[in-house]
Amino acid sequence: MDIRFISSLTSEDENTYAPAVLRAVAAVLDQLPIAYTLRIETCGAKVFQHTHPSAQAASIRVPSEFSVGPNAHVRE
Repeated sequence: MDIRFISSLTSEDENTYAPAVLRAVAAVLDQLPIAYTLRIETCGAKVFQHTHPSAQAASIRVPSEFSVGPNAHVRE
């Protein structure tokens, strides 16, 4: 599923609100037993992303050498 949201916010406002929108939507979706990636690209070329594994995948142990740390990040 690919959902696009077009806003009338300025570039600075998008960069301010994007992390809050990401956290709010992720808080809802994290309650579901589905794997997903939520990605917000602002008109200022910033990318905010959160990835959540499925309930089944979360129960699989991953060796520490493959661990990548927190599952949310920002790329500029």
